[in-house]
Amino acid sequence: MSDSLVTKWREKNTLSRLKSGDKEAFIRAYDDFADDLYRFAFFKLGSEEDAKDLVSVIFLKAWNYIQTNSLKDAKTLRALLYRIARNAIIDHYRDKGLASEISLEDAPQALELPDDSQNQEELLDKKTDLGLIQEKMMLLKDEYREVIIWRFIEDLSLDEIANITEKKKGNVRVLLHRAISALKDLVNEESPQETKAEKEL
Repeated sequence: MSDSLVTKWREKNTLSRLKSGDKEAFIRAYDDFADDLYRFAFFKLGSEEDAKDLVSVIFLKAWNYIQTNSLKDAKTLRALLYRIARNAIIDHYRDKGLASEISLEDAPQALELPDDSQNQEELLDKKTDLGLIQEKMMLLKDEYREVIIWRFIEDLSLDEIANITEKKKGNVRVLLHRAISALKDLVNEESPQETKAEKEL
């Protein structure tokens, strides 16, 4: 059995146990997802303390949602947690009237874009400077940054992103394509001559 299938099976098993009120499964879910959710929250909020607090809020809300079956359409545990995280961050901004921008270089785990040169969703040419990508990411609108982070950093599937954002899979694919194109445009504007030369190679 492949690693991805094992992961999916484990996640499905954990979600099933959570629905039956298994507190050990809750601890397992926390161990499996807390770091990823913290990184996402920190990226959005820019505060270690707020990010830690938010992770606790996310898991408490997830427990309540699962026990009351409030989110029947949640297809995976990970998608459910990220949807709750996204909504919790929106509530955080609304409650405090904040608008935070955090540099990706300050994040607990550095942004690393994978080499997707064989993939039709290739993000950027391998020769592109990572620091430039990090800088330009912050110029993208929020939903573009989110979808790039989820797809390429958190390695979420299009189905999971669709579940989190409550969009159709086709709409997520279009959104991701536009986000990548916008990021490429920003990077190419920084060094148009070098980009042109690379294309001629």
